[in-house]
Parts: sequence; structure tokens; C-alpha cells
Amino acid sequence: MTKHVLVTGGAGYVGSHACKALAAAGYVPVAFDNLSTGWAGAVKFGPLVQGDLADRAALDRAIADYAPVAVMHFAALSLVGEAMRDPGTYWRANVLGALNLIEAAVAGGVAAFIFSSTCATFGDQDGVVLTEDSLQKPLNAYGASKRAIEDMLRDFQASHGLRHVIFRYFNVAGADPEGALGEQHVPETHLIPLLLDAVAGKRPALTVYGSDYPTSDGTCVRDYVHVTDLAEAHALGLKWLLDGRESRAFNLGSGHGFSVRQVIEAARHITNRDVPVVEGGRRAGDAASLVSGSQRATTELGWQPRHSSMQQMIADAWRWHQGKGFDR
Repeated sequence: MTKHVLVTGGAGYVGSHACKALAAAGYVPVAFDNLSTGWAGAVKFGPLVQGDLADRAALDRAIADYAPVAVMHFAALSLVGEAMRDPGTYWRANVLGALNLIEAAVAGGVAAFIFSSTCATFGDQDGVVLTEDSLQKPLNAYGASKRAIEDMLRDFQASHGLRHVIFRYFNVAGADPEGALGEQHVPETHLIPLLLDAVAGKRPALTVYGSDYPTSDGTCVRDYVHVTDLAEAHALGLKWLLDGRESRAFNLGSGHGFSVRQVIEAARHITNRDVPVVEGGRRAGDAASLVSGSQRATTELGWQPRHSSMQQMIADAWRWHQGKGFDR
């Protein structure tokens, strides 16, 4: 019997990798995506339904057509700077879109929901390894909207029995080691593809935003996790729910913090090329340091971030970066 999983944002960076992991686990992923930032060429492992989370009728049709055993929700606006400038857009798109999706899932009899949340719900807690029980105090509308959706899921469990897994990611990096998928944003905002653009001469230099943070070298520290490891966690989260386990939140990171300058140095070593850099001021909404404690995912899900060395993340990203990429 075919088991479908509805994957919102399935044409995006993380969602497309999750679709590959689902296919490897024996499911048929149905990518639901408006292609505003995703790529039709990234949908390789199941059908594409082009639709928007604001369109409840489209969600109802997709659920009726495919009778998914679960929903994986990736689709969201996610740019911190934009969230600081225009919070209303983030509250409307992320929260109202998620509400439409959750209500459609409940109405369609879907009992399992996996949600792509973020470490941005924790805000800025310097010098602290963040666990699932750490205080959530987001700095911007992106993190706040994700925290609101977490609360929404708890409410719908209480009212309708919607069991869920919440994954709070740290910085996602890398590309499919087999070369089928990779990171391609327009505009690009993530550190590793930006620095690889600078290495390849596609932009004049990488801008380092802030060199006076209270960190070892003055630049922001982040925990990076390989996108393939992240995708495998989602397949494990699905198994967790379909095995009848309780709702749960899990942090997903490598447990190691890297400063911006350390990532730049690793890229120099991997590519054997210089990374042209210019210094910029701090960006509003950026935390100084975010590092994960992911022991719960390891202990309870059996998850291991096997690909999440900085060397492999940059090497896989560099290999993808040198290829053709996706066409619209």
C-alpha cells in the first residue's frame, strides 16, 4: 500500500532533501509548494502540487487526493533581516499559513504532523548550550512566529489529538552527497553559499556582519548541521509518530559552534582558494552565539549527525555550487 506524506515547501532546500529521505524510507512525498522560493527541478521523488498555504481549498484537495499518513511542514518565510523590517508579513504568512494547514490536516483525518521550527525561538543566550527545555525568547518575528506555531500544535493536540514532532534546527548547510540536490536561494542569505560565491568570483567579497561580538574572535558563532542529517531526522520523527509515540520537541544541531571566521578558514582549506572578505556592521536580530544540545534526538530517535563535520558540509556545498543548479 502506497503511503503518502504531504511535504509543504517540498521544492525548497530542506524540504527537497526531506523528500529524498522519505522516498528512501518507503514513502511517496507529495511536495506542496507555491514555487515562490522553491524549484520545480528539486521535486524528484514524488508529485508536485503547486499551491499556497493561504489557499485552504487547495490544501483540502491535496489531502483528499493523496490521503497522507502525515504532514511535514517546511514552507515559511525565514529571513531574519526582513522579519525585523516587516514583521506583519511574517505573522501573516507563517502563522496564518500554518493555521490553515493544521486545520486542513485535522479535517482530513491526518493524525501526525512534523514541524520545521528553528533555534531562533531561543533568541540570544550567550555561552549556553541550548536544550529543548531552554527558555524561548525570540528576537524577531521569524522566531516568534515559529514559536507561535509550536503553541498552536499543542493546542490542536489538546483539542483534536493531533500528535506532532517539532524540530528546532540550528544552521543548515551542505548539499546532497550524491549531487541530486543542493542549496539555491534567490536572494542568497546563508553564510556558506555566500562565501562560496565569493570564492568563485560570483560576488566581489563576503561581508562579515559584526566583528565585536562577545565571542572568541568577535564574529557570530553558530552550530551547523548537514542538510542530509536533518532530512534523516525527519524520517525518524515520522517513524516515531507512526509507531504511536508521544508528541515531542527535538533540537537538531551538531553540538559544536563555529565562528564566521572559522567557517571562512575552513572554506579556504577545502577549496584551496582565498575568500575575499569585507567588514560590515552588526545586523539587527542576530544573536551572538547559538549552539545546540541534541542529546534527546540521539537518545530517543537514534539520530546521528553523521555528515555534519564542517569539512563535509563545505565540500558537499562546493561540489553542488560548481554545478548547474536548478532551473525554474
